[in-house]
This record gives sequence, C-alpha cells and structure tokens, in this order.
Amino acid sequence: MKKSLKFYYLALFFCFSPILQVKATTPKSVTCTRTEYREEYFPGTKSNPGYIKRYEDEVVIPCGGQSQTKRLDDNDCREGSFIGGILGAGIALSSSRGKDRFWAVPAGGTAGALIGCQVDGG
Repeated sequence: MKKSLKFYYLALFFCFSPILQVKATTPKSVTCTRTEYREEYFPGTKSNPGYIKRYEDEVVIPCGGQSQTKRLDDNDCREGSFIGGILGAGIALSSSRGKDRFWAVPAGGTAGALIGCQVDGG
C-alpha cells in the first residue's frame, strides 16, 4: 500500500511540474558566402599581346541578406528626465513668488527634464 501511495505522489508531482523546453538556436559560427566573378586585364605589346584572366572568388557576406549590421539606439533617458523634471520644478517653485510661479514651475520642470535626459546619457 505504501509503494502505491508513493507512486501516486510521484506521478502527481511530475504531472504538475513544469516541463523544460529546449530551444534550438542557430550556431553562431555559420558564415554565408557568395561567388563573385572577376576579370583582370594584363596589357601587352605588339610582339607580346595582352590577355584577360578570369576567375571566381568566394566572398564572405553577412547572413540574412543584410548589407550591414544596424545598430539600435537603446539609450533610454526616462529616469533622468523624470528626476530632472521634478528637481527643476522644485527649484523653480522654491525660487519664485506670487504670480511668477504660474510659468516658472512648468519652465523649470521642462528645463530640468532636458538637462536630466542629457545627464542620463540620452
């Protein structure tokens, strides 16, 4: 009876355990080539005429038909803009008085956001 109970628990455990998936990827060492036809002319003289040498070369190219690798600009400055905007608005709020706060706080927040983005690397 004990063995069947253990078997039941093991079967239940494996039924609800996550199944590992193996993801196959393309090997990184794959190179793509294309054959290029070339001609080379060798000039000659009247007594020794010139000739043309023809040959084919294997040229390594980027796989997938891409002519060059595109670089993505993943430089994000959201955090710097947010913190700079808060600091700029706070400085404008503390340094302005009366009716000037109406335009000083948004202007300080905007300037702080632009400066914060540049400081963050954007």
